[in-house]
Amino acid sequence: MKRKRYTPEFKSQIVLEILKEEKAMSQIASEHGIHVNQLHKWKTQFLQEMPQVFEKQNKDLEKMKADYEEKLESLYSELVS
Repeated sequence: MKRKRYTPEFKSQIVLEILKEEKAMSQIASEHGIHVNQLHKWKTQFLQEMPQVFEKQNKDLEKMKADYEEKLESLYSELVS
């Protein structure tokens, strides 16, 4: 029997449902036919990796800022020359 695979979008949807705390995790597991231990794993993984989302955004912004400053310096050098 093959293992069932779930998309990242589906897992995210389930974890958000868990975090809303409108239903017990066991009820959510039952509704979706997923073992409650699996839901605990998804929730834990989600919470552990959440800060990385913001780190990536900060790195992207820092790169954009550095590129912009480099471009400004280049333009300034052209004007002064």
